[in-house]
Amino acid sequence: MPKTLEKYQKCSYAGPETALQNRESEQLKSSRSEYLKLKARVENLQRTQRNLLGEDLDSLDIKELEHLEKQLDSSLKHIRSTRTQHMVDQLTELQRKEQMFSEANKCLRRKLEESNQVIWQQAWEQGEPQQEVQHQLHGGNVFFHPLDGGTRGEPTLQIG
Repeated sequence: MPKTLEKYQKCSYAGPETALQNRESEQLKSSRSEYLKLKARVENLQRTQRNLLGEDLDSLDIKELEHLEKQLDSSLKHIRSTRTQHMVDQLTELQRKEQMFSEANKCLRRKLEESNQVIWQQAWEQGEPQQEVQHQLHGGNVFFHPLDGGTRGEPTLQIG
């Protein structure tokens, strides 16, 4: 009770400067304690990071090493599942592109066959020799080289 009365008298009769100084000293104490807590937390995190990197393991006991091993196993599982998911996503995207290119190839092949039929029909109507028409169809078209690979089947993308 006497301490409480002393504090009351100091705050009431000592003036606003003393009350302000008391508040500042209390804030300083709380800031200092918060700083010390944060500093300890940073040091703990740095030590944990070094341990995860395989450094400073001498100070750990068996239980801490087992816990660290479980953490690393868990992290590896997560990394592997993420990598697998990325690979599956890429494979799906490549299959989608393959399908799109296959459809475009079929469309272009149809157009080419239609244009070849038109050329053959025009040549037939004009009475041009067959060798001249074949030269027009194959020799005259420098940019088109079919990718049949010896067969008439559609080329496919194979990922193993």
